[in-house]
Amino acid sequence: MIEKLEIDRRERLTRLWLEAESTVRAFVFSAVPEFQDAEDVVQQVALTVARRFDEYDTARPFVAWALWLAKSRIADHHRQRALRTFPIPDVTLDQIAAVLVERHPDRPRRQVALEECLEKLPEKSRRMLELRYLEDHPIDDVAKAIQTTNGAARVMLFRVRKVLADCIHARLAGEGSRA
Repeated sequence: MIEKLEIDRRERLTRLWLEAESTVRAFVFSAVPEFQDAEDVVQQVALTVARRFDEYDTARPFVAWALWLAKSRIADHHRQRALRTFPIPDVTLDQIAAVLVERHPDRPRRQVALEECLEKLPEKSRRMLELRYLEDHPIDDVAKAIQTTNGAARVMLFRVRKVLADCIHARLAGEGSRA
């Protein structure tokens, strides 16, 4: 079970980083003029994101958190190069980061809600959904895999889909009331 949680955590980190990397790269390249230095800083940001991923607050956009870490790595880079003044003022870096966060193509809210709701499902329910919809197995195979009848598997899938739909609706409605 611990291995499964660690694998899920790594997959989530990888997915979030891949979605944010181009934005982080643009931010770093705007502040570090030398190509190779900028590449090195991006790698440092990636390492920092991986090391500190447990600190990430999922209530906030991942890209904003990654840019905040990138700003620190950029400052470290300039300190190591003994540059007393940064080529770009700190306030300007903040403005660039804000624009990049605003324009970052976040996953649709519905997809985020779906992922969060899926995590709350019992393992058996998630497994049924995986078998049926990700692996495209017929209902007969799903029923055999969970050791039940075809009819019971159909009813269970119907109920799981209903729970997911209700959860997604509640999450989206909750976001709307906060906005």
